[in-house]
Amino acid sequence: MEFTGSQTIAATREQVWKGLNDAAVLQACVPGCEEFVAHNDDEYKAVVVASVGPVKARFKGTLQLSDRDGPNGYRIVGSGEGGVAGFGKMAATVTLADAEEGGTLLTYVADAQVGGKLAQIGSRLVTSVANKLAAEFFKRFNATMSAQASAGMAD
Repeated sequence: MEFTGSQTIAATREQVWKGLNDAAVLQACVPGCEEFVAHNDDEYKAVVVASVGPVKARFKGTLQLSDRDGPNGYRIVGSGEGGVAGFGKMAATVTLADAEEGGTLLTYVADAQVGGKLAQIGSRLVTSVANKLAAEFFKRFNATMSAQASAGMAD
């Protein structure tokens, strides 16, 4: 399943890029994230609790950052195991550009796959939840980065 979206963030591309590479910012923005630890510069270990319909699980997995082109974007590849609930895999390309009205336009194109019980729930529900989680992440990220940029300008 593929999904896309964009956000205009009231911060410079450099500020947004820094946030996209900050483990604390990422952890705060991932819905249901209980743990987000840097394994090395490009890989993170994460624990996320998510519900899809009747299936609620704690997913343990990794997030790999690649094709870094700061401050223009990168590629994220993640996978997680949720025990009997199944597994999820995701790949996304995040692109940053100057927004016409100022700030930064963040655009993402993501592709996700699920297996196990999650795959039995139905693709429409899984797609809806995946879209909602991605939108919530970027909404939180936007709020965090806009607030940081605003606070920085007040100094």
